[in-house]
Amino acid sequence: MGLKILFFLFVTGFIAYYIYTPLPDAMEQKLKVMMIDAVTRTLYNVVGFVELLGLKHYMHALMLFTRGEDAAAVSDENVTVTDTVFNGIPVRVFIPTKQNKDRRRGLLYFHGGGWCTGSAGMNTYDLLARMTANAIDAVVVSVSYRLAPEYHFPTQFEDVYTVTKYFLQDHVLSEYFVDRDRIGVSGDSAGGNLAAAVVLQVQEDKDIDIQLKVQALIYPALQAVDFDTPSYQQNKHMPLLSRPLMIRFWSEYFTNDTALYKSMMSNRFIPLASRHTFAFVNWEKYLPEKFRKGHIYSGPQYGNADLLNKYPGILDSRACPLLAEETKLKTLPKTYVITCEYDVLRDDGIMYVSRVKEAGIHVTHYHCETCFHGILMFQSWPFYLEAAHKVLINYINWLDANL
Repeated sequence: MGLKILFFLFVTGFIAYYIYTPLPDAMEQKLKVMMIDAVTRTLYNVVGFVELLGLKHYMHALMLFTRGEDAAAVSDENVTVTDTVFNGIPVRVFIPTKQNKDRRRGLLYFHGGGWCTGSAGMNTYDLLARMTANAIDAVVVSVSYRLAPEYHFPTQFEDVYTVTKYFLQDHVLSEYFVDRDRIGVSGDSAGGNLAAAVVLQVQEDKDIDIQLKVQALIYPALQAVDFDTPSYQQNKHMPLLSRPLMIRFWSEYFTNDTALYKSMMSNRFIPLASRHTFAFVNWEKYLPEKFRKGHIYSGPQYGNADLLNKYPGILDSRACPLLAEETKLKTLPKTYVITCEYDVLRDDGIMYVSRVKEAGIHVTHYHCETCFHGILMFQSWPFYLEAAHKVLINYINWLDANL
């Protein structure tokens, strides 16, 4: 009996320790967030164990779980939903059912998932796209681009850019009854990265005579040069996206070579010869003091050139839009950026806002003081979060007013 009681106390204590993760006081609905954190940590631990046993690559195992969230292309009374292909790339198109005498707005959406997981068919992205299409009376094109570890940069970028160029043709816009002067791009996390990169490329593409009206970036990943920004330090163990996981996503985007991951974790992988790139991510300059949280900028740490020579995409602005020259930023359309206080990517977004403002572009920054990365995913039972709804409403209202 004594052993049973001891075992019971041990198991109870372990579960309580595992579920109870101290969270910042500002976070709302803490108990529910703790449960979300416990579920995702369990998932990540299982996936890590599967990889450790040599059964599957980490990202393949993670994708098995995300595929379980795939939703069929089902239309409803408000939105017609269709799976199709744009120039060889799978997309899901959402078209409002209500009649409209004027051409509609158009929005290209790129999903998140660290360039390694996710699709336009995931329930969370299906729901977000259909809500957006219905709320602002827009045709939403959600893209299922190819993923790592099978495909690396620039494949993901090229896929979403291929869809963008296809959509920005007058005959395609006519088919979908879209106004060529009211088209924007949007995306979350890795998708926000792709959206920002697409806009930069469209502005330079002489084959495209249509200019994007807006870009809306949701907690975007924008640089792979400095993984010791205050937000990477402060939020390295916050729910959904830890520092090690985000760095794993970045390394997988470029290569399966684990040497890059290890160097990125140490934050010593940019050689002295490329020191000029740190000027674009200098958080002492581009991060307002309230976001520095007492951290002191000590300057860049350099590594050897071997990895950068093998994977030069790390310094390509198509992979890291925050590295774009100011002359390129000056061509951007009206911009909207969402950042979350408890997110390793917070400072990427905030530095981008500072640089875009400095370039003279109209930018709206919505910072959620109580949110963590991926907050928009929690729009439905059983993990509905009130903060998620507030962020969604702000996002949709901005699109409605500016697109």
